[in-house]
This record gives sequence, C-alpha cells and structure tokens, in this order.
Amino acid sequence: MKAFPFKGMLVIWGIFMLMGAVLFAERSGIHYEGSKSQSAYLSENQIVTEKEAVKELKKTCLVIMDSQQEDSQLAWEQFERIFQDMKVGTDVADLKTDTLPNLDSYETVVVLMSDLEPLKEGIIEISNWVKSGGSAMFAMALQKDTYASLIEQKLGIISSGYENSFVDSIYFDSDFLIGGGKSYAITDGFDSARQVELSEKAQVYAWAKELGGIPLIWENAYGDGKFVVDNFGLYEKAVRGFYAASYSLLTDIGVYPVINGSAFYLDDFPSPVPNGDGTYVKRDYGTSIQEFYSNIWWPDMLNLASQYGLKYTGVMIENYEDKTDGEITKQTDNERFQYFGNMVLHQGGELGYHGYNHQPLCLGDTDYGDVLPYKTWKNEKAMESAMSELMRFGKKMFPGTQMSVYVPPSNVLSEQGRKMLAQKFPQIKTIASNYFAGECAYTQEFEVADDGIVEQPRIISGAILDDYMQMAAVSELNMHFVNSHFMHPDDLLDEDRGAKLGWEKLKNRLEEYMDWLYDSAPELRNLTGSELSGAIERYGALTYEKNVTDKSVELKLNHFYDEAYLMLRFNDGIPGKVTGGELEHVTGNLYLLHAVNDEVTIEKK
Repeated sequence: MKAFPFKGMLVIWGIFMLMGAVLFAERSGIHYEGSKSQSAYLSENQIVTEKEAVKELKKTCLVIMDSQQEDSQLAWEQFERIFQDMKVGTDVADLKTDTLPNLDSYETVVVLMSDLEPLKEGIIEISNWVKSGGSAMFAMALQKDTYASLIEQKLGIISSGYENSFVDSIYFDSDFLIGGGKSYAITDGFDSARQVELSEKAQVYAWAKELGGIPLIWENAYGDGKFVVDNFGLYEKAVRGFYAASYSLLTDIGVYPVINGSAFYLDDFPSPVPNGDGTYVKRDYGTSIQEFYSNIWWPDMLNLASQYGLKYTGVMIENYEDKTDGEITKQTDNERFQYFGNMVLHQGGELGYHGYNHQPLCLGDTDYGDVLPYKTWKNEKAMESAMSELMRFGKKMFPGTQMSVYVPPSNVLSEQGRKMLAQKFPQIKTIASNYFAGECAYTQEFEVADDGIVEQPRIISGAILDDYMQMAAVSELNMHFVNSHFMHPDDLLDEDRGAKLGWEKLKNRLEEYMDWLYDSAPELRNLTGSELSGAIERYGALTYEKNVTDKSVELKLNHFYDEAYLMLRFNDGIPGKVTGGELEHVTGNLYLLHAVNDEVTIEKK
C-alpha cells in the first residue's frame, strides 16, 4: 500500500492542536486533575525513623578519637552522621578517658586524630591487627612526629615533610567515585595536606589540584589487611561523601544504603508577577517581566525538563504583601496561578506550599537584624490564619491535587512555626529547606523527624553554582546518591543572583550542571518532592546484614518495604548473577543495587 505523503505533517499538526487545546483549557481556568497514583509516602504505622533503626546495628566499627584535640572533635561531628547514614554501627574510644578495647571485636577501625601521641603503643596494636587481616582508616592529615613515624611505612609513606601543603582543589580518580575524573575547587583552601611521597604499591584515588599532585586519598595493603588514608584535612558537611567513599574501600565488599533521587524545586512558583528590576529582561528581550516569564523563561524551563526528564516541584506563594497581623487579603488573579500550576502538573511535576506571603513563620523573638528584610508575625494565630488561607487558595486553584510539601520562605522557619505546622496542618508531610547552615536558615539532614514529617534539605540553588556548591553536589552524589536543587523565577531580576549575565547565559550554566549531573549519575531517578520524601523514608529505615563468601555476597535487608537502593563497592571479586534485585555499574568497582526483595544474593565471578 502506498504511504500517505502528508502523514508526518498530520502528526505534527495533531501535536500542535493538542498543545493548543491544553493551553486553551488552562487559560480558561479548567482544572487539571492528576492521575490517582499511589502516594509515595509510607503509611504512618510503617515508618521507622533512622534514629530508631540504627539502635539495632551491630557495632562493627571502632572509632578512636581524642576530645582534647579540637580537630578530632570537629571530625567526629561529621563522622557520627556519616556512619549513622551509612548504617555502620560504631563504638567510640575517646582517649581522653578511654583505653583501647580488643580490636578483634571489630571489622574496621577509624582513627580520628591528627596527633597520634595519645595512642602510644596502641599504634603498634593497630598495625599488628591490620597485618593479621584488619582494616583501618586514618581519616585525618597526620602531624609529623615520633608516633606518626612508627606507622608511616605501613601506611605506604616512604618520606614526608614537617610542613603541610596548600590545597585549593581536589582531583578524584574517575574509577573511585561518582563525578570523578576532574578537579573540584575548595572554597577557602588552606595548608591542610601533609607533604608525603608514597610507595609504588600504594593505590592513590585523589590528589591535590591535578592527577599526580600531593596524594590526598590512598590505600595500602599491609600483611593480610589494609590501611586507607585521608590526607585532605577538611571536616565539614560538604565533603562527607568523600569520607563515605574512602570508608567503602576498607572491606572486601563495601555496602551502604542510599536515597537515589533528584529533585528540582521552583520556589515562588506559581506566584504573582515577581517584583524586581526588569532592566536586563528589557535589555535582552525588549519585553515586560510578565511576558518574559510566560513566553521565554517558562518554555525554556519546560524544554530543560523534557531534555533531562525532570519533574519540577513548584511551591506556591499567594501574594507578596508584607502584612503579618493576621488580616487576610485573598488573591483574585487566579488565571496566572492556574495556568502555570496546571502546566507543572501536566509536565509530571508536583505543587506544594511556600507561603501566604513571603514572610517566614517566625514570631517576635526572631531577630533578622540586617540579614533579611522581613517582618515577624504578630502572634501564632496570625501565622495559622496565613497558612490556612494558603491552603484554602491552593485547594480552590487545584481541586483534587494532593499537596504535602512545604518550603519555608527564604528557608527560614522558627521552632514555633515548625511546631505549628506539625500540630495544626497534618497535610504537611515534608519540609524542604537547607542542607547547610546559614544566618536564620532552617538546617536539615535527610531524615524523618520524630513527629513523622520528612526533613528534606535542598543542597544547591540558582543557575550560578559556585565552587562550594559544586563540591557539595559531587559529595552528596557519593554520600546519599541525591541531588536537590532550587531556584526562583525572580533570580533573573537580581544582580546578586546573576541577572546581569542575562537569561541565556544563566540557562546555559544550568544546562551545564544538568549535563554534568546526568553524565556522572545516569542511574539517578528524577523525582518530585513527595516522591523524594518517600525515598528518604525507605532509606532512613533500612539496615542490612552482610555475609560474604568466596562465591557470593548475601544481604538481608531489615525494614524493607517495596524497594531499596544501596551502593556496593567490590574491592574483591567481580559481581555476577543477582537474585532479589538488579545491579548497575556506576564507575570502577562501584555498583548501585536496586533491591526488590529483602534478601539479595550476588554471585561472585
């Protein structure tokens, strides 16, 4: 049969007709109701918080620290959370008051001390234990002294200097961690790394500045065991993933649960037309702010979503008034909200709450000083009235749409505001704020709080990712296998957020980040805010029991619900057939396990 010559044109015409129908419906205020998909959240009686789950862990790791050393305390503050999130059971020997226990009771030892003098003969004890098959990690840049000299050669060091070297960037081996094969700049670098020359037998995974620079992470076999050394001297939240990757080198098979999720938030979206200086919009496009967002910015954002498979989570703000006395002014410009909100839903995304206005939920005891240009609420009743109005408005605009995510304005939320949300608004199941501390910021970890609300921090923001954010992004891919980003539509109106560069350059910067993200981690799932929270619930509860033989790796997963994700590093052997899940190669000897059963067996080749 002869092909119809205009078939392709008819398909294109049909697509445009469909788009026109969708746009007409939205412009006309016709409501979009998403498919009645199953909630991503676990039911209340299924939830086990991470704090509860880790109480069951067998103590397999001994941490040796000295609370008299300030840097030892700083390191432990980070490692305590690293081990909790990796589900590693730990005992802590603080040499200020404790003596070393019997090392044979442990699978691994982690030394969090730069000055080894308090260890004394314990250094020899650790060396002998490793020689007999143990695995020890020295996670801090060591001072050059008599006690360090006792163990240097065993760590793979053949010579070292007394001075530390300046480190302003780290280059990671491409086979070592996700996002490796390039250098990442360190904000406020300093003389943090010990000058060392290593034996040819040492396996180096990271260097200062570039491949072949000062070794920063390496392993060295000693007898039947292994030492791993971290020599970069940074002890902060933004580098946790590098320590997690280092720790996974210690045993034959390194295992730890991960979240596996990527979320992109649009704060203040939908909202009234943003206020701000439209100078650069007029310079580049010769149009109004309103027309720019409708005809240029939003179509570009939809194109990015289509290109990378993103699911936006837009969090709504009803107005930009600054009244905080409890007097409510209802929004009447419904069309803009329905148009953009319905487009987010059609795109496969999700809507959540940001604020009745842009005033954080804080009372008079909060002092913003010169940091933020906000007012505090008159009383709790005024805060409650504002949140009630926001929810009424959301229900009116998007009937039948479940909204469960709350993003605090400017990531600021007081203790009273947090308590009010939990007690008065049970539909709020997620609070998405900040991963890193900042002035007035509500800072979070990836976890379920005691009241059942999921704490879901955002890691990076905007279109211009500075050195610190890039470092944090690669670290979190290796710590939790997660990406969480937010931006505001009015970023394009603020010079501090890059407005002078213009939208084309900002869009290109954003696209460069997405290219890097999905090239580095193609296995990463694109999720909405509530879907990411469901993943956090499952991840937080999960613990595991590991049994490794010459022929297989057997995992028993505790608090398993329907699926789970874990990182596995095969330091010994190559994975083969998998029962109870699927294994995807990530890089080098690192694999991502998608478990679909609470018992998983991986044969070894």
